[in-house]
Amino acid sequence: MTHYVVALTGGIASGKSAVERRFEALGVRAYDADAAARAVVEPGSEALAEVVRVFGATALDGEGRLDRAAMRQRVFDDPGARTTLEGILHPRIRTWLRDAAAADTGPYCILSIPLLVENRAHYAWVDRILVVDAAEDVRVARLVRRDGIDEALAQKMIAAQASREARLAIADDVVVNEGDEASLDGQVRALHLRYVGLSR
Repeated sequence: MTHYVVALTGGIASGKSAVERRFEALGVRAYDADAAARAVVEPGSEALAEVVRVFGATALDGEGRLDRAAMRQRVFDDPGARTTLEGILHPRIRTWLRDAAAADTGPYCILSIPLLVENRAHYAWVDRILVVDAAEDVRVARLVRRDGIDEALAQKMIAAQASREARLAIADDVVVNEGDEASLDGQVRALHLRYVGLSR
């Protein structure tokens, strides 16, 4: 297993991907829970079969893949459905991430876990938590622009996750990502040097 595992988290549209890309540009491997979530529901997978058993064939698109947009809408409208879907996917996502960290050969690796606060107990094995932070109005604007949704749905998606305060409370380190690229670059470079040092 890699020497050191840093869990990267932040609310939806906080800019986790931008931070991930900067670490990767410095030669650090980043393993993303969203990528894991896609991998575990590939056609033919146990997870996809279980989703179909629970939610029906409407969970699939025309190509037999998980209809992510339809399921996203469904789980945000029904907290019980969200809990059920998370119960199917999250254990498999955790296994995928742990296996990725175990196979990593760098001095440290990044695990990008959007719902870390909600699932903190399952990730007690990570060494450090890095939170990407941005004000709610910045995140709403990003969601509207990125996903083509209205502000009401964007706010609902943000409200469905842990609060900003809850994320900051578990942070060992915080990156502020509100649009200043040079600042973001500098913050990530400084953290990279810190993590290399901590991994020794």
